Amino acid sequence: MLPALYSWRDELAPIVVRLLAMAGGAALLAIMATMIFQEPAASVAPSPPPSAWIEIARPFPAFVLSIPEATDAPTHYAIRRHVVGGGRKDIVSLGDADGVAPYLEVQIYRPGSEIADFADPVEDIAESANALQPTDLHRQEALDSKFGPLAIVIFKTAIGAARSCLAFVRTYADPRLQLSGWFCQGGDLIERATLACALDRLTLLAAGSDPKVGALFARAELKRSFCGERDPIIAATPKYKLLWQALAARPEPRRAGR
Repeated sequence: MLPALYSWRDELAPIVVRLLAMAGGAALLAIMATMIFQEPAASVAPSPPPSAWIEIARPFPAFVLSIPEATDAPTHYAIRRHVVGGGRKDIVSLGDADGVAPYLEVQIYRPGSEIADFADPVEDIAESANALQPTDLHRQEALDSKFGPLAIVIFKTAIGAARSCLAFVRTYADPRLQLSGWFCQGGDLIERATLACALDRLTLLAAGSDPKVGALFARAELKRSFCGERDPIIAATPKYKLLWQALAARPEPRRAGR
């Protein structure tokens, strides 16, 4: 090409290409340096899913579990509401959930629309007592009480102190209500009759706007045995003066000649 015909425009395209290549290389080096020298991002733990239940801040007790022998044991009363269905759980507990001393928890569940039917007793206890990590759950023969026959489930705890627990479940269709809970202690399993005696002390303070709950507890009071004192066979020797220690205060039989 003749010099007269040579234009600077002919050099423009190669220059632009070289500049773009240099810019791209510099950007690539910057990205690589950032990846090498930057601090690893802190791992963010996924937030737990929101609970289906909310706890009432200042619960007004509707039930009471009166055990005079347990006056020194810590007590707790909680009310939980289901966020969606509106069901209510009143939870009464006596004792330390992590200790070897006796621990009693009773739940009075009045469901809303969150469930159609109550769960099987073993499944219900496994879920309700999840904080204790129950193991070796076994169903036993029903236990009679002032609330009628109780479905009985035994289990051991896998968290905290080693304990044996005797759990119970009783459901009603009208009113729609479930009584459940467990009585635990270190060592041997609590006697079945001791659990029945403890529930003999569960009474109603206020039924709120549900007169059927009041009627249910009124009928239960008519069946109350006062821990055997109304039983004509053992009325003279009530068995549970030391209920909270889960000990039967039965006098030894008198021998002939003594």
